[in-house]
Amino acid sequence: MKNEKYNIEKELNVWLSDAKRVVVVGIGNPLRMDDYVGVDIIRRLHGRVSNRVCLVECETIPESYAQQILDFNPTHILLIDAALLNLEPGESRLIEPKQMEIFPAYSTHALPLRIFCEYIVETIKAKITLLLIQPQKTDFGEGLTAKIDVSAQKIGDLILRFLPH
Repeated sequence: MKNEKYNIEKELNVWLSDAKRVVVVGIGNPLRMDDYVGVDIIRRLHGRVSNRVCLVECETIPESYAQQILDFNPTHILLIDAALLNLEPGESRLIEPKQMEIFPAYSTHALPLRIFCEYIVETIKAKITLLLIQPQKTDFGEGLTAKIDVSAQKIGDLILRFLPH
């Protein structure tokens, strides 16, 4: 899995290059430390995006927000979550939903993310991908570790650069 040439900035730029309307979904459990990184990134983006971007804080139940996502009629859907990637804490990867078996998300989602993504893709014709971040600690507790906090800031800033204005 380690690949020194992987460039999250380039991957996000390419993936969002033709985006017209984007839903960015933050996933994570607020009581499991770094597992909350997806929602934390969404919170950092509030007030900084155009009306062509819909930010969704769904914590551990993204399926409860399916109608809101569909109603926005996005061209792109970016789901952000912590996952055990066998990388250094804070490193991230963009992966297709069908790859979820290889990189399981850490969270205790009621519905597996792969199934949620399949439902969305079958319902509307939007591009969908997952931005997965290697957590450092997922013990019970609140707040991100320092290393993941820094990563969340960097990733949020990167996403902001490539979202439609």
